Formats: sequence, C-alpha cells, structure tokens
Amino acid sequence: MERKKKFLITTTIAPTLFFFKGQPRLWKEEYDVCAISGEAEKLKEFAEGEGIRYKYMPLHREVALLSDIVCLIRYVWLFLRERPYVVHGNTPKASMLSMVAAWITRRPVRVYMCHGLRYQSARGRMQKLLMWFEKLSCACANKVLCVSHGVKEQLVVDGLCASSKAKVVLSGTAGGVDTDYFSRQAAGVGRQEPGAGLNLPDDAFVFIFVGRIVRDKGIGELTGAFNQLYEKHKNVYLLLIGEKEQTLNPLDAETLQTIDENKHIVELGHQDDIRPFLALSDALVLPSYREGVGQVLLEAGCMDVPCIASDIIGCNEVIVPGVNGELIPPQNEMALYLKMKEWVENPQTLQKMADSCRASIVERFAKERVWQAYIAEYRHLCQEAEAR
Repeated sequence: MERKKKFLITTTIAPTLFFFKGQPRLWKEEYDVCAISGEAEKLKEFAEGEGIRYKYMPLHREVALLSDIVCLIRYVWLFLRERPYVVHGNTPKASMLSMVAAWITRRPVRVYMCHGLRYQSARGRMQKLLMWFEKLSCACANKVLCVSHGVKEQLVVDGLCASSKAKVVLSGTAGGVDTDYFSRQAAGVGRQEPGAGLNLPDDAFVFIFVGRIVRDKGIGELTGAFNQLYEKHKNVYLLLIGEKEQTLNPLDAETLQTIDENKHIVELGHQDDIRPFLALSDALVLPSYREGVGQVLLEAGCMDVPCIASDIIGCNEVIVPGVNGELIPPQNEMALYLKMKEWVENPQTLQKMADSCRASIVERFAKERVWQAYIAEYRHLCQEAEAR
C-alpha cells in the first residue's frame, strides 16, 4: 500500500486554522495531514476536531527577531525530520518562515495562501518590512493562492509576486461558507426571538459588527456614525461581537469612551455561535480598512442579513450593491452614517436586499464547490512536482 504524502498546514496563531474547518477531513483521504501553529490549546482543539496530527510552534504575530530566528530553525528541523510533500503556509509570520524553511529543505510543493495584505495599514519602516515578508513568501513558494482577485492584483501591482505564480480559486475565500450551518432554519431562531439572550424592544433596528475589535476594522468610524444616528433614531442598537486586542492596533481612548457611554452599543465579546445574533439583526456593518475576504459578509448574507461594507479589496468582491448590500468609502464616518441612516429610514429597500442576500452568496461561495476546487488544485500541484 502506497504511503500517503505528508501535507503540513501552518498559521501563526491557531484560531486562523478554523478558516479551514472541515477541509482537513477531506485532505486526509489523500494526505497525512499535520497542523502547525502557536496557541497550543486552540491548536489541539482544531487538530482533534479534524482528526489530524499537530505540532506546536511558539509563533507570535508581532516581529521578534530572536524568536523568529529560533522558529525558522525549528521549521527547518521539522521539515528535515517529517519530509512533507506539501507545505501550506498562511498568515504573514508563519508563511514567511515556513516558505523559507520549505525552500531551504527543498520541499516539492510550497503553497503560500495570502489571506490579506497587512502591510496596507502599516506605515514607514514597518510597512517596508511587511512588504519584504510578503515578497520573500511569494519568492519561496511554488504557488501563491489568493483569497480574492483584489489581493492577487495588488500583490502583482506592488511587485511582490509574479502574476504567473498567483492564482484565485473560483470566486476566492479560503474555504467558502457553510450554507447549511449559516441559515435561519439551522439557527432555529427568528428576527426577534430570544435565542440570543437579548431583551430588545419590538421596534429595535439592530446593526451588528462581527470581528476583532480593533482600529483597522473601522470601529472608530462605526461608533461615531452610530452615535450620530442615535441622536435621530432612539430605536437603533449596535451589537459588537469579537475580542478587543490591546497590543496590536488597539482602539483609541475616544472610541472606548463612546462604547462605554452609549448604552445602545452592546459589547458581547467572543461568541462561538454568531447565528442567533445575526438572526435578530437588520444589517451587518464592516467598515474595515483592509480585508483579504470579508468572511463575515458571507455568513451574514447566508442568514439574509444585508451588509454595509468598505469599498476595499475583500469586500467589493462579495458585496453586489443593491443585491446583498452597499459599499461605502473606507475611513469615512459621514458616508457610513448616511448609509446607516438611509437603511433605517427605508425598510422596503432593506427588505428587498434581505430577500436576495442568500442566493447571491450560495451561488458563488458555497463550501462544497470551494473545497473540491482546492482539492483539485493541490492534486494538480503535486502532479506538477512529480513531473519536474
């Protein structure tokens, strides 16, 4: 019996692995799959849930020269010992270190998946350093899989990756969206049922944000716009779902004060299941500065929730204006306020979009099609490597 080729997937922090939830169970039919990441407990949770092996790597998101050199050596040693056929790198730090190590050890298939362009929101020396990381990851990889066409085009325009090496699978994303899980039927709650544990009035108009509570997600603009809206419409509420990050990209003092003082801004922290909150929401808002692909836009769309999102890479390939949402200029609090106000005051327009949201997402991003397309891509890359 032929031994399965080893397939190692790595990310900087373990929660990012959950973008691939479900896929390793397919991969392991053809490969011996192993996940590598930091955050040991989350890594173990992911790997055991998928039925795959795992190796802890003490990675950190911030630049730490000595620690990063140690991790590079550990990657090299691991690859020499494991001899993986496929190395699948994700997130800036893990991708750069794993792609360099895979190149040094001459691993046959080196896949860098670019989920977004972190350097776009950096400035000065940090931006140059992050761009160098991207260029090095792309140079050492055989194939650069981008989660959106915008990400691919920007990598090429910025001179970080050859166009011939970069590719978008189908319409993009790392794994599509589970259209069965993200549905009102599966969630089992309706618009104002108490499944989310919130006691909102019957006439409440609910906006929701889901993501990291950091500056680059546009939380400052969102809370500012909501404050203006609340002055005119006392029935509006804003739900914030996600964890605050106090080290990388924290919120400023003014934004924190706004969240604390406006009692119609409801902080809910991390939630394992966001469906009950989406089900009671009228609209999702994602005023982010940068995205690889706005995964939460897919999830909200499947739940019949229209979205207001920044007109940026990763959002403008998901949102079809007038069909499943609208786009606004990034970092523009007034434009965001006016769009939120328009939606509150025009329920018929909003309902029309709600009726067409799900079909728009299912057609382009259903996980079954996306997963099979990625399996075919990995198979093709292995065949190319064998032919070399």
